[in-house]
Formats: sequence, C-alpha cells, structure tokens
Amino acid sequence: MPYVTTNSAGSIRLAPGDTAPAFTLKNAEGNEVSLSDFAGRKVIVYFYPAASTPGCTKQACDFRDNLAELNGAGIDVLGISPDKPEKLAKFRDNEGLTFPLLSDPTKETLEAYGAFGEKMMYGKKVTGVIRSTFLVDESGKVEVAQYNVKATGHVAKLRKDLAV
Repeated sequence: MPYVTTNSAGSIRLAPGDTAPAFTLKNAEGNEVSLSDFAGRKVIVYFYPAASTPGCTKQACDFRDNLAELNGAGIDVLGISPDKPEKLAKFRDNEGLTFPLLSDPTKETLEAYGAFGEKMMYGKKVTGVIRSTFLVDESGKVEVAQYNVKATGHVAKLRKDLAV
C-alpha cells in the first residue's frame, strides 16, 4: 500500500508516487466514467464544491479555456463534485464546458482523494469539499497533488508548473 499522509484533522492526503484511488462515477448524462478509462494518458482530476457557484464557474471556465493546450500535451481533464448529474448537465450547458463533469453524491471518491473534510471558510471551520487538483500519470500514479487551491489563477499556475 502506498504511503498516505494525513493532516491534523485526520483526513487522507495523497502525495506524488501514490496510486490514484480508482473510481467509477456518473457524468452529466448519467453514463459511468472510470479513472481506468484514461489508462495510458495523463489526466487532471480536480474536485470543486458546487456547480454554478462563482468560484467553481471561474475554475471550470479556466479549464475549458485551456483545454486545447492541455489535450495537446496529452492531458485530459475531469471535474468532480457532489452535484447530481442533472445539475452538472445544466452547468456544462450554461458554461459551454467540453470536458467530463462527474457526480460523487456519496463523497466516497472525494474522501479517497482527501478532497472532503475540515477546511476554513470565512474564518470558520466547516466540513466540505476541499478544492483540490491531481495529475494522474499514464500508469495511474499521482504525479501532482494540490490541496486548497484557489479558483482564480489555478489553471495558469498548473500549466506553468507542468510546462504546458
């Protein structure tokens, strides 16, 4: 089993070199999408709190606007939130998103990636989705693990870090 760290609240924290937790979730159409569908390709898996909120919309649109360059570098993108597929479909259509949005209403995948737990919001401790981004390599290993990322400017920083 890979070495997995925990934070002070006891939440899982993945690190580069860990095996990315497998998942199969429904997309906006209700069809199943699995991490294994991307074997042999790099994939950014990012977790966001809620579709159609200002920060999540900004982040999703940044991924949309940079998708051609990411795809050109052999990197796919998946967005995951606890939203139901119907809400994801509306979000996708309203914002013209062209990458899969996946629904994790049980938060099982969010928790497996350490993207759900205690966080600070407006100076208060709350439990919720921790905005997080992972780059999973062609063999299913975590190459990049970033927690508590900012919605604005995150994609540009990620592209710079990945030299894309």
